[in-house]
Order: sequence, then structure tokens, then C-alpha cells
Amino acid sequence: MPSSRSSSTAIRILGIDPGLRVTGFGVIEKSGARLAYIASGCVRVPVGELPDRLKTIFEGVREVILTYSPSQVVVERVFVNVNPNSTLALGQARGAAICAAVDAQLPVSEYTALQVKQAVVGKGHAAKEQIQEMVKRLLGLAAAPGTDASDALACAICHAHGGQGMGQLKTRGLRMKQGRLVGR
Repeated sequence: MPSSRSSSTAIRILGIDPGLRVTGFGVIEKSGARLAYIASGCVRVPVGELPDRLKTIFEGVREVILTYSPSQVVVERVFVNVNPNSTLALGQARGAAICAAVDAQLPVSEYTALQVKQAVVGKGHAAKEQIQEMVKRLLGLAAAPGTDASDALACAICHAHGGQGMGQLKTRGLRMKQGRLVGR
């Protein structure tokens, strides 16, 4: 007897909030308009040399992918900090996470923090606590996840709420401005 939920209609999405100390992850499943929480947590990165830290991120994300079998991956895009070294380090952490997804032959989408906040909270300058509360409500959780896991779940929710359609649009010659596609 066929199940009420076909695997072709359910989409499992892994959201990643990259960081050199802590990389958050969140896995949700979208079936129609319904979102279901699957798992969330953090890859904790020990202090040490940068190559070893990047390896920890890569292996941690790879383990999450093997454990939860997502069909799509979403990574938060890096914004430029006041400190360029921090921006570069965050970009490298992000690269390690993206490489783990690409190594697993999964499609990777990217969203800015502003886009994620707009999709989840409704405003681009929402506080961390607001994101945690909305993630809790949208996924029907008993308690809000920690900030890193919550940010990763928010990335996955952003993608589930409309990001998948973005991949279908012809975007050549367009750029993102304030969360919208605009001409160059």
C-alpha cells in the first residue's frame, strides 16, 4: 500500500550556519506546505591550526549528510565584517561546509542573513531571539534551539519557503538587492 507521503514530494533540506568555532546545522523536511523538524545541532571546532579546523567542519558536515540524507543544502552567505580577517576566516569555514555538500553531489543554495531573516521573521534586521522564537513556532518545537542551530534551521526554512523556485528562474544578468532580484 503506498504511503500517504511520497518520497518524490517530500524534500529534505540541510541548512548550515558556518563558523570557525561552531558550525550550526538544521535539517527539515518540506512536504507540500508543511515543514517538519528532523534534527539540529552543532559541529564544534576545537582550537588549533586552520587546516585542522576546516577538516573538522568538512568531516562534521559530511557526517550530518550521511546521517540525515538531505536532498538539498543551504548555506548562509558571508557578509563583510569590519575586520577583513574575520570575514576571510568565516569564508573558509563556509567553503569547507560547501565542499562537504558538493562532495556528496548535493545542490547548494546560498542566502544572505537579511534574506533569511526576512523569510523567517518578516524583517531583515530581526534579533537572534526573534529568529529562535519563529523557528520554534514554525517547526512546532517545545523549546527554541540554540542560536547556531536556530540560524541553520532558519536557512533551511528560508529555502523551503521559496528559495527552491529561485533556482528555476533565469537569473543571468540579475543581482540580489534587498532580498529581491533586480537588473544590473
